[in-house]
Amino acid sequence: MEMNVSYTSFVAVGDSFTEGMSDLLPDGSYRGWADLLAARLAAREPGFRYANLAVRGKLIGQIAEEQAPAAASMGADVVTLVGGLNDALRPKVDMGRVRGHLERAVGLLAPSCGRLVLMRSPGRDGPVMERFRPRMEELFAIVEELAARHGALVVDLYGAPVLGDPRMWDADRLHLTAEGHRRVAEAVWQVLGLPAEEDWRGGLPAAVPPGWRVRRSQDLSFAGQHLLPWVGRRLTGRSSGDGRPAKRPELLPYRNPADERLP
Repeated sequence: MEMNVSYTSFVAVGDSFTEGMSDLLPDGSYRGWADLLAARLAAREPGFRYANLAVRGKLIGQIAEEQAPAAASMGADVVTLVGGLNDALRPKVDMGRVRGHLERAVGLLAPSCGRLVLMRSPGRDGPVMERFRPRMEELFAIVEELAARHGALVVDLYGAPVLGDPRMWDADRLHLTAEGHRRVAEAVWQVLGLPAEEDWRGGLPAAVPPGWRVRRSQDLSFAGQHLLPWVGRRLTGRSSGDGRPAKRPELLPYRNPADERLP
């Protein structure tokens, strides 16, 4: 694959996965794979510009309506679009509507940017994954079909067993750890035709499974701190992203967040 490619701008579109949860920084903000990728691209290209329109909790219809038109208007070299998984994980979902929203978003973004990147998202191994696997695979089949139709790239995170390892996932069991986000950034980097720095698919060292008491404690903590609030939001029609702005709504020259905090 071509290694001398040059990218001068990047716009990220999506939900909490692209916003960067749960790659938490000391100041309480989230970083995530898109920020990591932007930093690496900026190191190669003076004047590099970056926008991240992603907002946690967004459904694919909201992404298609609110984020995709804004991203298309920016005319970036690279646009990443990851969405639909929040829809697929809901108790009831019309996958036909999900397809329609994805088609609209991809149809708008593909001709407006230099390179559109889609993803087959990762999922944490376990009973929840097994329950929703058919929907996820239906979603990913749509992604593959749209990528082939519009000449987009696809990053296959779902096909990497290491990203299903529970150790790659935060306590909420919905979002990757910092290590998971770092590997996603490397995966996108390589799909964009840039020289690999590591094997992002490499497995983790063998680990001793936790005992029953530890697992029970983890399950109770997960249910109280994450599962019940999530169910409550679903029952009341609320979202964790309600009223929340995008983290980087404008396509501006990239600066390291640590530098941006300086006077």
